[in-house]
Amino acid sequence: MATADTHRTIEAVWKIEAPRLIAGLARMLRDVGQAEDLAQEALVVALERWPVDGVPDNPGAWLMTTAKRRAIDLIRHHKMRDDKQAALEYELETEAMTHAPDHADALDDDIGDDLLRLIFTACHPVLGRDMQVALTLRMLGGLTTPEIARAFLVPEATVAQRIVRAKRTLAAKHVPFEVPRGGELAPRLASVLEVVYLIFNEGYTATAGADWARPVLCEEAMRLGRVLAGLAPREPEVHGLLALMEIQASRLHARTAADGTPILLLDQDRSRWDRLLIRLGLAGLERAGKLGGADGNYALQAAIAACHARALHAGDTDWAKIASLYARLAEMAPSPVVELNRAVAVAMAEGPQAGLELVDALRSERALANYHLLPSVRGDLLFKLGRRDEARVEFERAAALTDNAREAELLRRRAAVCSDQ
Repeated sequence: MATADTHRTIEAVWKIEAPRLIAGLARMLRDVGQAEDLAQEALVVALERWPVDGVPDNPGAWLMTTAKRRAIDLIRHHKMRDDKQAALEYELETEAMTHAPDHADALDDDIGDDLLRLIFTACHPVLGRDMQVALTLRMLGGLTTPEIARAFLVPEATVAQRIVRAKRTLAAKHVPFEVPRGGELAPRLASVLEVVYLIFNEGYTATAGADWARPVLCEEAMRLGRVLAGLAPREPEVHGLLALMEIQASRLHARTAADGTPILLLDQDRSRWDRLLIRLGLAGLERAGKLGGADGNYALQAAIAACHARALHAGDTDWAKIASLYARLAEMAPSPVVELNRAVAVAMAEGPQAGLELVDALRSERALANYHLLPSVRGDLLFKLGRRDEARVEFERAAALTDNAREAELLRRRAAVCSDQ
């Protein structure tokens, strides 16, 4: 195999195995930062040796064994407990470096628990949200620092600093490498799901930059969601979030024209929606309901997305049901943004004047003061009511508030249409 092909193979293997590798090492060392450093060292060794020796039959196990050997060296260097060193040495002595049937079993020992511990550690509340996102994408998404920087349009140095600060904070605070239990589980799980959904949303509609969407972030968020669903199969909100992401992601190919211009929901070619993702999402939504989570935050949002997915044509959309689902969501998780979305649904179900009255009631909400979608929605409703001068002002204000170049361009075009008529 050519060196370039080997390197591509290593990149693919690393993407898959990195979370498992870091999780297994973190269980041994009880230090996430050291675990990632050792995993990276094993990757460097693979880059040096595999082009010469060939890719091993079980690349993941090879990486784990190599990293474990380096862990022992680290333990020796720091003169950690003799019994810990002896236990690790004995474990390695019973493993062969290659072609050993025990490799897969050794790699899979407690791996589910280890991955779950790693997820909760990366999203620990002692870390700021930016640090949680960066660490999650680095350790669980397998993204490099430059890839994360490109995805969020921030300097590489900023991402690197966030990751370093996150590791130092976890070490300084002596955060245990464990899954929270009892009453601590629910709020911590909610934080994990929030981080995953934040990553997805940034991919689905980028907050800044020249691209309307960044599909790679959506794909990473869905992959993390599937890992969580496999590790916590009895948690309805996990299935609700995964269902929501899959149904939303089904529209990605239809959301932009060939030149990158955004295409709004009602104007999309629904034949381009990914029916497989829709089926997966609907099945996940049903699973969340069977687990008693039909009224969960993410399950309700998934149910709203499902209403769009089931409508083969925009005119078939059950807007009355969507409005009622938003009303339930507003009761369960009150938010001005939820109320704004409910106003849109009400406008579609009952007419633009009914929607405008709800939107106008939100204009004093401080949380929406600089939220570009408030004037965007208001402009749309005013346009439908024939109040085009007022609509133009709202579209122009919305364009000034967004940092996404594609969205700003779309809003300015809508403002221009108001002036033309």
